[in-house]
Amino acid sequence: MATTIDSNAAREVFVTGLKNAHALEHQAMALMDRQIEHLANYAEVEAQLRAHRGETEGQIRRLETILTNLGESPSGLKDAALTFSGNMAALAHTFAPDEIIKNSFANYAFESFERASYEALITMAEEAGFTDAVPLLQETLREEIAMQQWVIDTQPLVIRKFLALRQSGETASH
Repeated sequence: MATTIDSNAAREVFVTGLKNAHALEHQAMALMDRQIEHLANYAEVEAQLRAHRGETEGQIRRLETILTNLGESPSGLKDAALTFSGNMAALAHTFAPDEIIKNSFANYAFESFERASYEALITMAEEAGFTDAVPLLQETLREEIAMQQWVIDTQPLVIRKFLALRQSGETASH
């Protein structure tokens, strides 16, 4: 049995999802900024986070384009709240002796959440008939999948480096 989707309800859910994703990307930037500050011993992680931060700026612009095309704008309150929470989450790991490992786990979880969010937004856009948004959302989804894969592929290297630094008595946490 086919379900008829009310176009106004679909639009409302889609716009809310876009605003949430916009705020989520601001949270991601705050998380990356705090981590980048603490990566003296992990140049490869720092370089990847800087590159993904640039992608994230592009993702924000794509979301703003979609919202503008729908006659909408991002939620400043959501953006501010999630930026703040991103800063607080990153600071929570700062004092951990295994900060880099905790951040690696958190980054994988965050990328997984972003991936699921963009997969859902693509489905919403397709179901609601906002086909112009789909290629922009797919581009972001590809970037998130690539970052998610990089984090999980790099995790063994990060852990090995952490252990080696710790064994030699050097600062290993970041």
